[in-house]
This record gives sequence, C-alpha cells and structure tokens, in this order.
Amino acid sequence: MAELVVMGAMMTCDKGLAPASLIVLPTNLVMAGGPPAANIQDYKPIVNIPTFGMCTTQSNPAVAAATSAAMGTPTPAPCVPVTTAPWAPGSSTVMIGNQPALNDSSKCMCSYGGQVTISYAGQATVQVP
Repeated sequence: MAELVVMGAMMTCDKGLAPASLIVLPTNLVMAGGPPAANIQDYKPIVNIPTFGMCTTQSNPAVAAATSAAMGTPTPAPCVPVTTAPWAPGSSTVMIGNQPALNDSSKCMCSYGGQVTISYAGQATVQVP
C-alpha cells in the first residue's frame, strides 16, 4: 500500500547530495492528520521542491562549468531543481484539489536528469490504495 504524502515529507534526488522536505501550500484545504496533503501538482521548483544541497550531474550547466574549471575533476555545484512536469503516477483512487493525491511511490523528474523520490511520506498512518 502506498502512503499519502503531506507537508514535511522527505525527498531525495539521485543527483543531489542532501535530502529535502516537501513544501505543500494549504491551497487545497485538505489536511491529512494535521499537515496539508499533497497532490501531483506540488512539483514546482523552490515553491514545493527545494534544493538538494549540491548537484552532481554533468547535464547541469553549473556542474559542467565547475568540473571544467577543476580541469575535469567532477565537481558538484549548488542544486536548483528544474522540475517541469507533475509527479507521476499519483493515486488512482484519491483526489485532492481535483488532482490525484501524491503518494510515496510517485516520482518527479528534474530536467537535468535527476529523479526525485519520496523517502518518508510525512505520516505513517494514512494509506491509499
């Protein structure tokens, strides 16, 4: 069973060096055990998905420049997520704000090639099919 994701859920990016906490604005007015519940549209960079510390992928121009400046030695650069599409797949049965609820099996892709996943849904008691 997938778990419903709420404000404060922990995320990781496979190209980032630090975890980040999901930010869910209370615009949908749906709370799940206290914090606002997320839907698949909660994917905006910085607004919903903050930095993952440092980025390691060479497809990020900042990383490529830092690596070039270090004479080819792979050099991370500050992460600024570039997520341009909603989380997928989302819940097939639960809707929040007329959009599929975000569950802990959903993924979000960064334009630089990183894959953002949920490592902790933010609450362990609410489950969605």
